[in-house]
Formats: sequence, structure tokens, C-alpha cells
Amino acid sequence: MPRLFGTDGVRGIANKELTPDLAFQLGRAGAIVLAGECSHKPVILVGSDTRISCDMLEAALVAGICSAGADALICGIIPTPGVAYLTRKYQCDAGVVISASHNLFEYNGIKFFSSQGYKLPDATEDKIQDLIANPENYDIELPVGAGIGRRIERKNAARDYAEHLKRRMSVDLSGFKIALDCANGACAQIAPSLFRDLGAEVVAIGVEPDGVNINANCGSTHLERLSRLVCREGCDLGIAFDGDADRMLAVDEKGVVADGDVIMAIIAMDMKSMGRLRKDTMVATVMSNIGLGIMAAENEIHLVKTKVGDRYVLEEMLRGGFLIGGEQSGHIILLEESTTGDGLLSALRLLRALKYRGERLSEARRVMTVLPQVLKNARVPNGVKKRVMTDPDILDVIQRLEEQLADRGRVLVRASGTEPVIRVMVEGENIDLINQMADQLTELIVSRYGI
Repeated sequence: MPRLFGTDGVRGIANKELTPDLAFQLGRAGAIVLAGECSHKPVILVGSDTRISCDMLEAALVAGICSAGADALICGIIPTPGVAYLTRKYQCDAGVVISASHNLFEYNGIKFFSSQGYKLPDATEDKIQDLIANPENYDIELPVGAGIGRRIERKNAARDYAEHLKRRMSVDLSGFKIALDCANGACAQIAPSLFRDLGAEVVAIGVEPDGVNINANCGSTHLERLSRLVCREGCDLGIAFDGDADRMLAVDEKGVVADGDVIMAIIAMDMKSMGRLRKDTMVATVMSNIGLGIMAAENEIHLVKTKVGDRYVLEEMLRGGFLIGGEQSGHIILLEESTTGDGLLSALRLLRALKYRGERLSEARRVMTVLPQVLKNARVPNGVKKRVMTDPDILDVIQRLEEQLADRGRVLVRASGTEPVIRVMVEGENIDLINQMADQLTELIVSRYGI
């Protein structure tokens, strides 16, 4: 059985790859593994984003949870980091979110959190999968009668999460005019009011979810509309979230994008100036721009790199006791404030830094020079990803391109953990050259293995 869990839970096309039957099995196995030897009736918190398939998958997932003897606490539409926070606040035994993050509506996913609000380590996910694949190896007696779990509705869960954000990252936003793009996703109902409650004038788009428009030409993966809105409305900056609001990107008052690397650099420098950057260290992935490393070295900040995936960033942060880490895509983890990437929290922390420094985003971003970087996707079936990554001809081309770039750039090719694609990233000083290199590699991969 291939590994079910990718870098961010179980993902797939809803009702085709991620079926109600699989959701039921994940609910049952997840409840059994995560509830463990509870002396009380276990409670599993469940939240979701705005996809049309969430109702279907939630029903199946909850049936699985209840069949294992756990109660399912239903929190409705809520950002993924809200599930992580409320799992702790409500003292649940685990949390689970139904979302495919930045993917389009036909995809969905199921992701678990521990009772402490952390994403599960690989070993725990493997145990859940093994229970699904080999139930005969486990001595499990499913409950009957009063031992069966219940579905419990929790009203105002999203409001509780929003109030937590205002308390945890309080900042007076009076005088700011902010454009928000909520991606027609999980934060569409709470983000505009959150920023208004803190004093900002807000112009919002992507706040009319209909089940099929989540991430559709909006949100953190499509910033063009937000950039135009910022310029047209004379906003101080724009902030875009993805479908489950665990990541955010920004555009300055000129409509120029600030990615996760730039935002991390600004926040890290602010933390350092306040003596809050523990061990003068931040954590990023191998996908981070070379410019982030240069910025860190120039400011006596240690930059620790991990493989791609915010879960691996978090693991390194916990291992080293570091307080800030994240990805270029906008997953930013502020460990003093949250156990996972939180787009709303990161946005408020960025705004706090700008206000404290008395700078506009276009000024603050100068702390880091971004080297040109090209990222292209080669669509391939999930089953051939390993073959692509070990193909000697592809490896030979990668080596030759890296030799051509020498120490002024790099080539990074990796299999996506969430989509049927191979990601090709080329970085260097000459944008035309690195575009050609990225095209060459992508076309080679597609010609041999493409869908």
C-alpha cells in the first residue's frame, strides 16, 4: 500500500482518490491511534474549509470517529490553525481538518493534529495507515450501545479563534488601509472583521465562497488581482491567504509581492532588535531564496535549512528551541504564539513590525535582496515520482546546469508531497538564463513521464 500521508496530510481528488470510504477509515483509525488509552470518552475536534466536498467527507470522517467510540466536536468552517489552537483550548484528544489548503476545489485533504495542536510525526501517521491496511494485526474491539461516539456541534468556534488572535497579537491598526484576499476560503468570514476590530480600514475580496471558487484565481497563489486592488484603492498594503489560511503573502503599496522569505526576514529582524530572536536563529527550507541566506549572514543571524514542508520546519524549531521559521510559500511559524503556520497571526505580526519600525512594506523589504528564481511544475502521475527523481539522464542534466551556474545560483528538483507534479526550481542572477534552464528540465521530465 503506497504511503497515504504526504507532507500535509492525506490529499487527493474528492470522491475519486479521497473517497468517503477512505475518510471513514481515517476517522476510525485516527481516533483509535490518537485517543490511545484514554480513561475518559475521547473527543476529536473537526473543522473544514469551504469546498463542496467537505460535507460529504465530514459525514464519513465523523462516522469513523464515532464508530471508534470517540465524540466528534464539529466546529464548522474554520482555518487550519484555528483547529490546532482550539484542539488545545477545548482540551480535545486530537483535532482534524478537512482541507486541501491552496489546491482547487476538486481536491480535498484530511490532516490530523495531536492534543497539543501539533501536526503528527511520520511515525504516528504510519501507525494510522498500518491500522487501516492491516486491522487483523491489532486487537481492537469496537464499541456498541452507549460506547458509540456522538456528533456534537460547537457554535462560535471561529469566533473563539478570532478572539484568541486579537489577544495574542494585539496591534493597533488605526491609520492602516489594508486590502485582504481571503481566497473564498476558511477565513472569509472572520478576517475582515478581525482587522477592522483592530482599527484598520479594510477592502476585502475573495469573501464569497460558493463551494467551488476556493483558490480560483484568488488568494496567495494568484496575487495579480490583489496587487491591482491595492494600487486602485490606495491601500498601505495587501494581504492574501490561501484556502485554509495557514499561509499568507503580502503586496506593498506599489503592488509588488513580498513572499514568505521577505516576510520572515522583516519579522526576524524586528525580533532581533527586541532581543526576542532566540539563539539569533531562523529556520527555512531548501526552497528559500539565496537572498535570505545573504541577509542572515549580513545581520549575524543563523539560518537553518530543512527539507520542504512546514512540518519539517517545525520539527527543527522544536529540536533547536527556535522561535521563527517558515517557507517561501508563506507558511510562517511563530512558535511563541502558535504550534503551526498561521496566516492571520503572521499578517498581524508583520503589521506589528511595520508599525514599530515606522516603515512601509516597500521600505522594510529592503532588508533582503531577492535573487531571481523560477519555479515550474511538470505534471506526472503520482506513481512515477520516484522514477523521475532517480532517472540518470535527468540527474545528469541537473548536474550540468548547476556546474554552469557555479556558486551564483542553484537547481532544485523535487517531487511535490501534495500534488501530482515534479517541481523544478532554478535560481540565479540572469532571469533569461534560469528560465531557459527551468524549461529545459521541465520539458525533459514531461516528455518522459508527463500526464
